[in-house]
Amino acid sequence: MTGTSTSHGCIFCEAPHQDGPDSLVVFRGAACFVILNLFPYNSGHLMVVPNRHIGTLTEATAPELTELMRLTRRAEMAITEAYRPQGMNVGINLGRPAGAGIVDHVHVHVVPRWTGDTNFMSVVGDVRVLPEEPIATAGRLRPIFDRLAQDDRLVAG
Repeated sequence: MTGTSTSHGCIFCEAPHQDGPDSLVVFRGAACFVILNLFPYNSGHLMVVPNRHIGTLTEATAPELTELMRLTRRAEMAITEAYRPQGMNVGINLGRPAGAGIVDHVHVHVVPRWTGDTNFMSVVGDVRVLPEEPIATAGRLRPIFDRLAQDDRLVAG
């Protein structure tokens, strides 16, 4: 399902169609988009998501897989420029036992990490400690994604 038809009540199917200052979408590609995590582990935690409602990588087409990885690479570049993390977690959780919060719409998490960050707080205390509001994060990352997309077009053209 592409979101142009009726969704399954899936937040990832509806997210690309939400615009405005409160939107957490930071970039829209042809087959995938990049969105901030509403419940981030760290500032800059985002996800790369296919537009089409698919639950596994097996269901993805070659163009979807290509853009999924290209946008994950671009996310790494944008987060590195904006936040200068010391490391990064990049991962896909397939199925609830693997930790997927949204089981039926595959997505790639990209999480900036620093030595001594407070990631354990969410496990121990059921709390999130964020120095930046997600809307501010979106404002910080959107221009970087747009510039990187323009750079890609110049190189490819």
